[in-house]
Amino acid sequence: MLTKQEQRSEETKKSILLAAGRLFAGRGYDVVTMREIAKEAGCSHTTIYIYFKDKEALLQQLSLPPLQNLASQMEELLVGSGEPEEKLNNVSLAFVEFCLSNRNMYSLFFNVKSVRVDEQAPELEINKVRNEMFGKLTGVLQACLRLGREDERLLMCSRIYFFTLHGIVSTYTHSEESVDQLMGRLRPTFLAAFGVLLSGFKEMLELNRNGMERG
Repeated sequence: MLTKQEQRSEETKKSILLAAGRLFAGRGYDVVTMREIAKEAGCSHTTIYIYFKDKEALLQQLSLPPLQNLASQMEELLVGSGEPEEKLNNVSLAFVEFCLSNRNMYSLFFNVKSVRVDEQAPELEINKVRNEMFGKLTGVLQACLRLGREDERLLMCSRIYFFTLHGIVSTYTHSEESVDQLMGRLRPTFLAAFGVLLSGFKEMLELNRNGMERG
């Protein structure tokens, strides 16, 4: 059982995180200062540094748990039986639904302090999780397209697919519809978009193969 001091400490830490989330979502990560976060949380600008050394630490604390949950959900959808195309649809829908459920934090979760999706050993833990999710997407696309892991076309297709997912999310970031309304209304359209994109990849690869054979 926590002591009163420990309980107050946890409450202060929680208040700081909530304040940071509100300010980052409302004004953007780059412009918000630690002093402003402390004021919003109702603590002094020196107290905040007892709990978080800088904004980057706050970013990690806010983003890691939800991103790790999404990565785990994606992993669960990819294991077991099922056609690669079905798994691709399932993880794509899960990704879009997660982002639409967290529209106010979407940019913070995926864009702030981000690195290249193919960077092997990113420094920040959030980028490790972000790139892990991209790797899962690449893996299922590899199964769908039957490409070697080192084939540069696989990375190209994975990036294009990832761009498309983020484009879908960005289209509805400021929608007044709830996530349930959006997913209910647009799920067939999302699935059609995934299918068209995959078919386009396969056709492109087939044209490449035919061109190589003729050459």
